[in-house]
Amino acid sequence: MNTTIETILNHRSIRKFQDRPLTDEQISLLVKAAQAASTSSNIQAYSIIGVKNPETKQKLAELAGNQSYVAHNGHFFVFCADLYRHQKVGEMEKQDVTDSIESTEKFMVAIIDAALAAQNTAIAAESMGLGICYIGGLRNNLPEVSNVLKTPDRVIPLFGMTIGYPDQNPDVKPRLPFNHLYFEEQYDTGEQYEEQLKEYNETVSAYYNERTDGRRSDTWTGQMAQMLSHPQRMYMKDFVQKKGFDKK
Repeated sequence: MNTTIETILNHRSIRKFQDRPLTDEQISLLVKAAQAASTSSNIQAYSIIGVKNPETKQKLAELAGNQSYVAHNGHFFVFCADLYRHQKVGEMEKQDVTDSIESTEKFMVAIIDAALAAQNTAIAAESMGLGICYIGGLRNNLPEVSNVLKTPDRVIPLFGMTIGYPDQNPDVKPRLPFNHLYFEEQYDTGEQYEEQLKEYNETVSAYYNERTDGRRSDTWTGQMAQMLSHPQRMYMKDFVQKKGFDKK
């Protein structure tokens, strides 16, 4: 096993950082790592907004559900699906690109491109001894987040990422069993499917029990069922279409 794989397998979300900002050199290197990610047909349908201003961070922290680590970190990145530049490409080249950039396909491309760039950033940051945490809570109120970040139509902030010097060392959270998510040749819904979930429940329950000195013993299926039984952010489809995505 090499050091890159060790870094990946040692990932954990950091939610408490030292009061130590990243340098401009570190920020530049992380963005270059993001840009090195694979991108569909070289379309590069994403942008990254870096936030240093403490007041802006605090506002975004409130919008993300009062997550303090959004305000207190080494640097805050926001990854955006971005087809605004491709609209400009059409104007520059005098081509009608509207149907394409308003398609579900290009919406998926923009989301996938942004996610790939973000994960490159995460691995690069962790390889530098930094910690990270993805912030999906920005989607609690995307109209206001978009207003704060001044994103135009055809640009949607998808999620944030806190990066900084860790001030905690949490355990690695257990993932689903290997055989439950890796199939060969075809998807397998066989008799072992539910058994594997029950097995995972025992692992997750033990993890929480040890981490909280017996105060929690949640199961994964219990957590997921509870979350999914209360639909969230149901404004999203309308917002996405108003921003010029996924209309065709």
